[in-house]
Formats: sequence, structure tokens, C-alpha cells
Amino acid sequence: MRYSNITKGTFLDRPNRFIAHVEMDGRRETVHVKNTGRCRELLLPGAEVWLTAPGTEGRKTKYDLVTVRKENGMLVNIDSQAPNAVVREWLERQGYDVIIPEYTYGDSRIDFYLERDMEKTLMEVKGCTLEIDGIGYFPDAPTDRGVKHLRELAKAVKNGYRTVIAFAIQMDGITEVRPNIQTHPEFGSAMQEAADAGVEILFLPCHVETDQLSIIK
Repeated sequence: MRYSNITKGTFLDRPNRFIAHVEMDGRRETVHVKNTGRCRELLLPGAEVWLTAPGTEGRKTKYDLVTVRKENGMLVNIDSQAPNAVVREWLERQGYDVIIPEYTYGDSRIDFYLERDMEKTLMEVKGCTLEIDGIGYFPDAPTDRGVKHLRELAKAVKNGYRTVIAFAIQMDGITEVRPNIQTHPEFGSAMQEAADAGVEILFLPCHVETDQLSIIK
């Protein structure tokens, strides 16, 4: 998944979860943050960031903040739309006969419905941007929606579906994601319940560059 244009800046502050102030070419610019999570360990004053300009008419901000360099030097893609886009590219290389995004099942909208041979799969995708001591964690903010999806997938197993929660790890060198029970204990419980019910947990390590994200295995 590659961005068509990219510009470097320096992070200044984040007045709310939707916007940030960035210094670009000596000027202060208000930009859109494409991640409503906390990102507290990433979006620190002085951090190097990279932005893209989608060119959509009627926008209040010209730029989207998509990548940041963490204090330890790691590049992290924080674009919350990137995981589904990069997983879609990956799924298209896995030999599926049917790939339907945004599939309605029960009371939820699941990221992908897949068919291959006689197997029917429901896959929910989560992007991981939080790293602590070489381990990925999810979520970085409470997510009732995430808990709902896990429970929906667990129910679907009983109806004959193969079900998967796939974590797209939006940084290099991380191969495992654990539930962030300190931030959201209920998500941890729901993830364990889902695993016990037969939901597969899939880790998708990625390679990050300032202008792209790709699944490497």
C-alpha cells in the first residue's frame, strides 16, 4: 500500500484526537490525524512525521498525518485505514474465490467475508501501533467495538464459519500482539473467550516506509 505523495514535518501538538499541529517548511499547519487512538508514546513534540495530501475537495485540512518516527527510531504507520487496505492487497494473493469487504453479519459489520473451495471465512482486521519492549499491544484506547467484533466472531464459529482476527502490525520487527489489558481489560477477556471458541488469531508483520506499508509474512 503506497501513498501517492508524502511530505515531511515536525509534530508540535494535538489539540484533540482528530487534528494536530505540524511544522512544515517553516510554517505551522493544522493536519488531520488518521487515528483516533491515543498514540501518546508516538505523537511527542519534536517527532518526525510524514503526511499525505489526498486532494479531496471540501476538506478543512490539506494533509493527513500517516507516519511517525518513534523515539527509539522505529517508523510507525498510524493510518487507521491502512490495515484494511494492506490486508486486502494480501488477501488477493491468497487464492480466495470471493473477497467481500465490509460484510454485514449479525449485528456487526465485519471487515472481510472470504470464500475458498467450500470454506467460508469471516475476518476482522485490527491495526497495531503500540509497541512496548518489542511486543505489540492492542488496543491503545478502550474499544467497545473491538469487544463486540470478537464476540460476534465467536458466535459465528458455532454456525460453521472459519473466523479470524488479524492484527496488521504497523511497524517493523514486531511479530506478536497481546491484548492491552491495562488499558481495556474487557478486550483481553473477550480475546481469550474468542480463542477458546475457535477464533483464529493471526499476526501480520509489516514493513513500514515513510510512503508505504506492506505485509512481509
